[in-house]
Amino acid sequence: MTQEVIFSLIGGLGLFFLGMKTVSDSLKKVAGDRLKNTLDLLTKRPIIGLFIGTAITCLVQSSSATTVMTVGFVNAGLLTLRQAISIILGANIGTTFTAWLISFFALFKITNYALPAIGVGFMLHTLGKSQSTKRWGQFILGFGLLFSGLGFMKDAFSPLRESEALKTFLLSFGTQPLFGILIGIGITMLLQSSSATIAILQIMAFSGLIDFRTAIPIILGDNIGTTITAQLASIGTSTTSRQAARAHSLLNVIGVCYMFIPVYTGLYARLIEWMVPGPVTTNNVMLHVALAHSLFNVINSFIVFLPLIGLLEKLTIRLTRVKPGAVEMRPMYLEKHLLDSPPVALRQAIREIVRMMHISRDALVDAIEGLLTSNQGSFEKIRAREDAVDNLQKEITQYLVELSQRNLDKTDAESIPVLLHSVNDVERVSDHAINVLELAERKIDQKLAFTDAAVCAVMEISKTVTNMFDHTIEALMNTNSSVSMLVLEFEGRLNRMQVEMKEEHIQRMNEGKCNLLAGILFTDFVNNLEKVGDHLTNIAQGVLRQLRWDQEMIQQEESARSSG
Repeated sequence: MTQEVIFSLIGGLGLFFLGMKTVSDSLKKVAGDRLKNTLDLLTKRPIIGLFIGTAITCLVQSSSATTVMTVGFVNAGLLTLRQAISIILGANIGTTFTAWLISFFALFKITNYALPAIGVGFMLHTLGKSQSTKRWGQFILGFGLLFSGLGFMKDAFSPLRESEALKTFLLSFGTQPLFGILIGIGITMLLQSSSATIAILQIMAFSGLIDFRTAIPIILGDNIGTTITAQLASIGTSTTSRQAARAHSLLNVIGVCYMFIPVYTGLYARLIEWMVPGPVTTNNVMLHVALAHSLFNVINSFIVFLPLIGLLEKLTIRLTRVKPGAVEMRPMYLEKHLLDSPPVALRQAIREIVRMMHISRDALVDAIEGLLTSNQGSFEKIRAREDAVDNLQKEITQYLVELSQRNLDKTDAESIPVLLHSVNDVERVSDHAINVLELAERKIDQKLAFTDAAVCAVMEISKTVTNMFDHTIEALMNTNSSVSMLVLEFEGRLNRMQVEMKEEHIQRMNEGKCNLLAGILFTDFVNNLEKVGDHLTNIAQGVLRQLRWDQEMIQQEESARSSG
């Protein structure tokens, strides 16, 4: 008997998860990239974020999927922390939709139609001629699997109705609600799904194993346990994405803390019973559980924390430790309100480009260090810097394009294309840093080693490039012609070094002093650094071009005054 119960419960839970995943995947495909576009185009109004979070979570049937996706967007720099919090508030409400869906299980005996749904869904998915038909077939198939799983779980709990020991154990949750909260946290952390925990709870209540009031503390614990998914997703990500995950935890933990009082006194249960007409029975207990789950999240997200979203944001920032060397993904100097003051806006754009250059430089230096030492400790940080540079490229480009649509004088108008090219050059430098990183990984994987001469050459050319990098940053920041000319001299020196190092490398190979694979890797490294020099030269030439235009403008103005 025990074995049958355990197998039915595990199998039912597996079918439930498979059904949820199938429904979620089908709806994501139907929606396409509109989910991402909706988040990307999100306005700064928290109420809109809440509604979007609710809608997306109802669609994908998983608050965990929504919060993980939101953490990912924050990590990519596409969402601010406040925007992410507003979506998470909505996700907490949207996740209760599954409980309402399951409530129809009791009202309409929907499990009777689960097997036909599986059959119809499978046929549409397999035999459908259009992608739309196949996806809706997958959707129907998912629902059939989901409710088949619920049916198996119901059958698994049926024999336990006669177990007095189990009933006594479960009833203790009613007298010790704190214990019930801990159970809810544990089960949800284990299953990684709040929907699954609520579904099990509804089935147990429907089977008479647990009464409604005993279920409420477990519902509260479920809301804390579901936050573990976002916390796991934020490991190793940017500070802002970790703050978004922390906000999710704070939101639910604080909510459970203040809601514990009405739950402990029985006031919350009486409120739910008053809202649902008639006494609590096995026919409507699922509805009571769904309402208790929804009401908590609506009160917590919509009524309490939506007006206090700024306070939650500040608390989250205060409680999230910033990792040393963490890279801020979003721009620091691009203020939209400065676009009406073009000279100031241009200066801010240059400051952001300089910050972008510092990030690229750090990525390149760490990649070279990894190549020389075969130490992989900073490799993830290098990739994070590359992501930051990619995002800054988009943000700066967008800012400069918006600025170009303002009423600009000739000098400012001519500066924008130069800066746009510089932004692209900086991004390409970070790409070469990733190339060097990949060379370092190949060197480690293939257990290659450079000769002493090759190591000296790597250090020499690396020092030249980093000095060139520093001078380019100075030239751009200060619009300095003499420093820009010095960058061009570095370019000539770098080109000569590339030729000399290749010749010396060929000689070492001919003398049998150098491993063939290590030699190819060395050549690729030198070529990448020479390309970095090319992009830095482009930036310096842009500075010189701008200075020539400025000088011409001054001469024209002086000429106009003289003729006047």
